[in-house]
Amino acid sequence: MQNLSYKVDGQRIFIDCATSSFELTVLTPEIIHVFQNHGCTQNSYAIEGNKVQETDFEITENRDHMELKTSALIVNIFADGKIDVYDRDKNPLILDYRHARQPLDRQMSEDQKRLAEQEGHDVSGNLLNSPTYFEVVKKLADNEVFYGLGDKTGFLNKRHYAYDNWNTDNPAPQVENFTRLYKSVPFLLGLKNQHPYGIFFDNTYKSHIDLGKESNNYYFYSAANGNLDYYIIGGASLKKVVENYTYLTGKTPLPQKWTLGYQQSRWGYSVSQEKVLQIAEKLREYDLPCDVIHLDIDYMDGYRVFTWRTDTYEDPREFVSKLKNMGFKVVTIIDPGVKKDDQYGIYQEGLAKGYFVQNPDGTIYVNRVWPGDAVYPDFGRKQVRKWWADNCRYLVDIGVSGIWDDMNEPASFNGDIPEDIVFSDEENKSTHAKMHNVYGHNMAKATYEGLKRYSHKRPFVITRAAYAGTQKYSTIWTGDNHSLWVHLQMMIAQLCNLGLSGFSFAGTDIGGFGSDTTPELLTRWIEGALFSPLFRNHSALGTRSQEPWSFGEPTLSIYRKYLKLRYRFIDYLYDQFYQENKTGLPIMRPLVLNYENDPQVYNLNDEYLVGDSILVAPVIQQGKTKRMVYLPAGKWIDFWDKTEYEGQTTILVDAPIDKLPIFIKKNTILPWSKEVDHISTEPQKEITFKLYGDHTSYQHYQDNGTDFSYENGKYNLYDLNVGSESIDINLLHHDYPLYQRIKVELPDKTVEFKLAHDKYVLA
Repeated sequence: MQNLSYKVDGQRIFIDCATSSFELTVLTPEIIHVFQNHGCTQNSYAIEGNKVQETDFEITENRDHMELKTSALIVNIFADGKIDVYDRDKNPLILDYRHARQPLDRQMSEDQKRLAEQEGHDVSGNLLNSPTYFEVVKKLADNEVFYGLGDKTGFLNKRHYAYDNWNTDNPAPQVENFTRLYKSVPFLLGLKNQHPYGIFFDNTYKSHIDLGKESNNYYFYSAANGNLDYYIIGGASLKKVVENYTYLTGKTPLPQKWTLGYQQSRWGYSVSQEKVLQIAEKLREYDLPCDVIHLDIDYMDGYRVFTWRTDTYEDPREFVSKLKNMGFKVVTIIDPGVKKDDQYGIYQEGLAKGYFVQNPDGTIYVNRVWPGDAVYPDFGRKQVRKWWADNCRYLVDIGVSGIWDDMNEPASFNGDIPEDIVFSDEENKSTHAKMHNVYGHNMAKATYEGLKRYSHKRPFVITRAAYAGTQKYSTIWTGDNHSLWVHLQMMIAQLCNLGLSGFSFAGTDIGGFGSDTTPELLTRWIEGALFSPLFRNHSALGTRSQEPWSFGEPTLSIYRKYLKLRYRFIDYLYDQFYQENKTGLPIMRPLVLNYENDPQVYNLNDEYLVGDSILVAPVIQQGKTKRMVYLPAGKWIDFWDKTEYEGQTTILVDAPIDKLPIFIKKNTILPWSKEVDHISTEPQKEITFKLYGDHTSYQHYQDNGTDFSYENGKYNLYDLNVGSESIDINLLHHDYPLYQRIKVELPDKTVEFKLAHDKYVLA
């Protein structure tokens, strides 16, 4: 091995090559960390705690390379610093490219290129001309497909597209050529010749990823600065790759059960308590199940965070209590921009303690957002996060049930925040350039800690900006979409890729935030989003009203039908979150996650699965009343008429305006929740299960749906086994009030059980 040497220290391997030095760390048999120090502090916001497991590996020296081998991965390291990764069966996964990149031929002279770049157009694919720029170029197979990357526009399969990681508040209607949105999640899942892998680039600086747009021969990741810091993630299946990634970056915690209910919002509701109460009363008057009303920026006193206006609200506590008595939780928005106001306590305290980001000369940096001139908390510091968390107590004490973090890219109205503004990287001084992409992450973490500390319940935080790992602290939504059919279409790919990227609790603004919706679009949106974990209708000030009653009939009745159907599936969704909390696998997911060996699903943009057992095929084109549905392997039962279909085929289904095509995998049993107008915190006394097929088994989870007592064993776990001639219901664990009655609806009859001495017997 000429010009190649190494040293082993535990599970770290230090490698010296002819051209560079770097290190590999074996975390698990399926996860290997690649790191090269470029002089930046190594501090991961995505990964918390020690993820190294004791793992056997061996190193073999060959003539022209060294081989690192675990039970799952083979990594070949060459003297020129190139790395090739294979699975244990020697199938290629991630191979370094050995040739020079060939930029796209845009038929431009050098002068034309310079002019285009001066006007803000990226014609180089290099993101930035930076002295600290670096790139990693990997070989691309002809049939390689890509997923993940969090919240990006466009289609499910990211092959042939390029994206940037720089959290951006852009209110223009998002279309597929947008290279960046509000979140940066540099986690890529790939299938190379149907062999799965993942790569997680843990770098918070501005970065770029080209997935075969520039060339069919390679894909590449580049960054403006930072260390070369990425994780090779293997796994026998795409599911296992996702499990390994969420082992690294964290799983979405079990939410409060009510957060899975319908949520109504609009910028403008919260200008007065009278308006909010009118909305609440109409929801109940029209028999529309709903659990949450959101208050946008109008409820604050002059947009000052952690305040409540007193001119149009008499008593916030009494107001929130009144809504609670009607069955509604209140979620309030907060923004990071603190109004520059010498009479404002939050500003005064933050200023006195040095908690705001600074100019390079040490003065406080000021920009402009909703309250006018504003300053930005330095969330990279632990003390600032604690201060923010403590301020959340103000809202908790009023009775607020959740907090919605917005504008935390961070947004700024008076031009972009310069990259040299001084932000903190924990105890180290850093820059906006490094901390921008984790600003929303750190704000969400602070909000989570505040809610947990003062409410003693599972925090419900929603954030617009995020980084990899934010799923540990917050629900997300896709930001300011518009009432456009293309945005309804994009919802499926966005939420599915977010799910693959660790964000299992995600949603979109149903009906669209900006622009004006139509009766048909709103109807198809509530149908298409039926199983999105975050289920919220939200719209912008100045757009037409899009509450369910705004268009009269038949829109109102169809909307009501699907809200009621959503609540029937609440226990199923809650079961999925219980499983997700163990595996990291998403609730709403693309078909490729379950059927990765079926090329028919690689580019399937208009269907999704809910767990393993429900297939949803929304109508997402204007005027359509029929659609083609691809059913993967297995047998599938039409939810509505119980027709059974063989899988691996495409069928034509009727889908009039009031029908959402839903199919249940044969031999599935589903919990079927009671019809309610909101989710109660009282223990349920009975539940129904519906069988689709003739036999199955299922585990059902139950707890109080609110706090952390389940971590101390306060929960029930039921094991149902349905055979051709018997039904068994066993308790795998119980330390919470049990159901008194359980009904099992079979295709031809209903069987009822009652509780007798901690056992279920026929009633």
